Amino acid sequence: MRWSLQELRKYQESGLSFEEQLDLTQQLKERDKQILDAKSVEVVGTITIDSYGYLLNYRLKTVLTLPSSRSLEPVDFPLDVAVTEQFVTKEQFAQASEAMPEYEILLLEGQTLDVVESVIDNILLHIPLQVLTKAEKSGQALPKGQDWEVISEEEYHQQQDATATTIDPRLAKLSQLLEETSEEDNQ
Repeated sequence: MRWSLQELRKYQESGLSFEEQLDLTQQLKERDKQILDAKSVEVVGTITIDSYGYLLNYRLKTVLTLPSSRSLEPVDFPLDVAVTEQFVTKEQFAQASEAMPEYEILLLEGQTLDVVESVIDNILLHIPLQVLTKAEKSGQALPKGQDWEVISEEEYHQQQDATATTIDPRLAKLSQLLEETSEEDNQ
């Protein structure tokens, strides 16, 4: 899915439609080590050519296998993303005005438009920071081990409140002394 700009100019009147199945597993694994596997990527879209540049609209669908953020178990993560990007040559960018549509503008380095690179970039951009298995999403049990455990933020605040209000009995008399001196200072 790589076209020369000269070839794309032939489609200036009608635009170019494409539909491809891409095997990008190896490229995705090389760019992001957390990706364990990737199914074939279905890409359907169009390229519209005008005086502003090359407008690329496509939808990509795939399923990535990623490690769970908690347990590192493999999780299948379906991805369905709509992408709109505006590619421009250096000359078009130099002549760009405020009338240029406000899409994400990408500068073409050479004389070819490579949709595969755009697909890979957009897949990597849409990988979430937190991936959980179905059991981890539905369950309240967080991981724990010997002498450690993961707790929710709410539990943490409850523990902090409990420790703040509990006074060590060995220091109770000292606390009473501090209260007495503060009462005397107030009078």
